[in-house]
Amino acid sequence: MKIIVCIKQVPARDSQLRVAPSGTWIQDADLTYEINEPDAYALEEGLQLKEKHGGEVVVLCAGPAHAAQTVREALAKGADRAIHIEEDNLGSFDPLSAARLLAAALAAEKPDLVLTGLQSDDLGYGQTGVILAELLGLPHATIIMQVEKQDGSIRVKRELEDGWFQHVEMPLPALLTIQSGINKLRYATLMGIKKAKSKEIRKMSAADLGVSPEGATIQLSRVYLPGRSKQTQLFEGPPKEVAAKLVEKLRFEVRVI
Repeated sequence: MKIIVCIKQVPARDSQLRVAPSGTWIQDADLTYEINEPDAYALEEGLQLKEKHGGEVVVLCAGPAHAAQTVREALAKGADRAIHIEEDNLGSFDPLSAARLLAAALAAEKPDLVLTGLQSDDLGYGQTGVILAELLGLPHATIIMQVEKQDGSIRVKRELEDGWFQHVEMPLPALLTIQSGINKLRYATLMGIKKAKSKEIRKMSAADLGVSPEGATIQLSRVYLPGRSKQTQLFEGPPKEVAAKLVEKLRFEVRVI
């Protein structure tokens, strides 16, 4: 069973974010980076499926040269090999062009299962995985909380709203977008870190794959901090009317109840 896991390197969640002078993104010179959290859970699910059913796990990452650190981390956790699309200008790729980039890299792999995180922690579009499924011609399911392999198919558990779940049986090959919390993440062992140094990382560029961000339909025009303002509003009248007005404001304007 060949499992492809798409991963992305994003700024660490505890990083101090500052808007770049261009105003179109954040300053990245002094940032620290880590694997996108939903992708980390997708990787863990892929590794667990491999341990149960055999096969190999291949990680696919698109990003600048420093994303190699995240690729090595995935290999140290147990992935067998990696494909790294070195692209310094990944922010100019919208979900469609990013999916085309990944699809081009996967053309020769013919995986049985493709796993992605539900969304990225930096841009949060939540679209790349499902667009990739369409480009590859694969059935897909989103917000996955459980995966069970069967003969020639898989049975998945999808998270819905208000505590509801949906169970779906799908043929293979397929693509799944994984929800955070599906399982417990593992740490890379010392032996795994040593083995990762000898594992294959195939590097390529967007130019090699014939994909560019030209024609992207989504562009970031401005990034800015949300404005802060203070406003005092006095309610007059009987206590019951004041309480009703206050509850209405908290529920429909402030949205805290």
